[in-house]
Amino acid sequence: MKFCAEINVMPLKALLDPQGKAITASMKNLDLSQVSNVRVGKHISLEVEAETPAEAKKMVETACKKLLANPIMEYYEFELIESECDK
Repeated sequence: MKFCAEINVMPLKALLDPQGKAITASMKNLDLSQVSNVRVGKHISLEVEAETPAEAKKMVETACKKLLANPIMEYYEFELIESECDK
């Protein structure tokens, strides 16, 4: 079976997000001072071949913990869909 994982990796809320701060400050230059608390992360899509949804979830968890996210500075969440990823 093929599964598509849509992963979001974000900085921990307790940590300063310099990119987010810079974007928040720049919003004022665009007359968008109503926008605040911008946080910048990354979105990752990947396709997994596995026998079961549980096996696919375990593979995505391993990839996130060991490669895609730094647990000291970031958290992640993902959605697993039983289908091929959109190209």
